[in-house]
Amino acid sequence: MPEQARIRSVRNFKTGWRRGWERGYRLGTEYGYHFGRCEAVLRGVPNPSPGWWDIRSLYITSGKDVPYSELDQSIIRALRPLVRELIVQAPSQPYTEEALRQRPDLVLVLDGMYVKADKVQKMRSAGIRTAIWLPDDPYYTDLTVKMARNYDVVFTLELECVELYRQNGCMNVHYMPFAADPGIFRPLSVPVRYRRDVSFIGSAYWNRVDFFNRVAPYLANKETFISGLWWKRLKNYRGLARKIQFGKWLGPLETASYYNGSKIVINMHRATEDRSFNQNSRRIKAVSPNPRTFEIAGRGTLQLTDVRSDLARFYAPGTEIVTYSGPGELMDKIEYYLTHEEERREVALNALRRTMQEHTYPHRMGQMLKLLFG
Repeated sequence: MPEQARIRSVRNFKTGWRRGWERGYRLGTEYGYHFGRCEAVLRGVPNPSPGWWDIRSLYITSGKDVPYSELDQSIIRALRPLVRELIVQAPSQPYTEEALRQRPDLVLVLDGMYVKADKVQKMRSAGIRTAIWLPDDPYYTDLTVKMARNYDVVFTLELECVELYRQNGCMNVHYMPFAADPGIFRPLSVPVRYRRDVSFIGSAYWNRVDFFNRVAPYLANKETFISGLWWKRLKNYRGLARKIQFGKWLGPLETASYYNGSKIVINMHRATEDRSFNQNSRRIKAVSPNPRTFEIAGRGTLQLTDVRSDLARFYAPGTEIVTYSGPGELMDKIEYYLTHEEERREVALNALRRTMQEHTYPHRMGQMLKLLFG
């Protein structure tokens, strides 16, 4: 190699190494600083027990695969320390016989699609109190409104469904949204491969496809990560293909890692009028936040979410969460918060603090037991 070419090669190597070192140092400093502030928030949040109830509870799982199986485990982990005894049964097991033998103070069912009505009635006839927690309202209310009548108590994560169940013969109905599992959705240091400017995790329902078609050119020029089912429906799929993990359902730990590694996480709710996926012939409009709202907030990451009218009950828009009403506003706010580091961090830290104080599964299970047993 000629001497001048060798010198240029060495110089280019040194320049590239220095730039890489500076970028890595800056990235590490940013994430380390934010992680440290998240830890400070967690240590400053009081962690009193929601209570303890001297009861025996039988929990019947959904019997379904992800994400319901993961939700089952979050509820079980939260409920077990709060009661004297927790018995867990799947719909495929002899749960009725177990209930008649153990005589629990409460039988709590998640989802209930695989739990037979005659078996629930048999437990109720024996004087055993039954409750169901419905995870998909209002999207399958054509099915759940009939099923809910079989139980003594109904919990729904959708505010608009409370009156629906009352009007259809359910005497004891409560609004009980889901939450964040603090053992999974909390700030953690993650490898560089999870780090992005913007991420979105969820299935490509048609309302999301229409929306992302309009922001795809913008996201193509950002460090973006999208994961979920059906994303080949995008008109501009080729333009975003490198940034999409197609056809894979991420487990909670990997989902949490991408949330933790992202500067901004987009949240977009399902549409209630989507006939191809929903069984909601009454066209009940959803006003309550989805479970991802709490999971994203629990990671200490800035969340940009579409507006749900009951959102402000849980997080203060502008200070704990940021909302958008259309593609243009979403892109403007992504651009703003990517260039205003401290404002982005402050909102994310406020959401983390609120989540750990009020919106974890131990809090929810405590609220549920207080309603049931005082």
